Amino acid sequence: MTSATATSAGGIVVRFRDAVPQLVVGRRRRERDGQTWTLPKGTPITGESLEQTALREVCEETGLTVRILSPLDAIKYTFVQRGTRIHKTVHYFMMEPTGGDLEGHDHEFEEVRWISFDEAANLLSFETERSLVGLAATRLPDTAV
Repeated sequence: MTSATATSAGGIVVRFRDAVPQLVVGRRRRERDGQTWTLPKGTPITGESLEQTALREVCEETGLTVRILSPLDAIKYTFVQRGTRIHKTVHYFMMEPTGGDLEGHDHEFEEVRWISFDEAANLLSFETERSLVGLAATRLPDTAV
């Protein structure tokens, strides 16, 4: 089997409602595992920085315009696609919304919504993302958005 590497970037978009921190997640339908709840992320366009990719992909997938607060961490995983083993790294950033609306999300997610950090532990489909949200919870901004 051949191997390849892939890189993506995305974000954990945070807001506060009644002093409770919330983040944005999206639901995708996928053939191999039914549906997944995941964080917004995507692949860079040639010449784009990781930060530019994260801002663009989060906007496209959630309908929100956002700004980066800080780098967060990267997660790594491996999967097989069309006979090739892909070693993927996804770089994440803490973000806050600056405008937009969840109704403006693109076709990649069937549903996008705000959830509490507590809900993320049960809703997110992948352990790597659940762990990342746990890390993000320890780095929440001091000011409510």
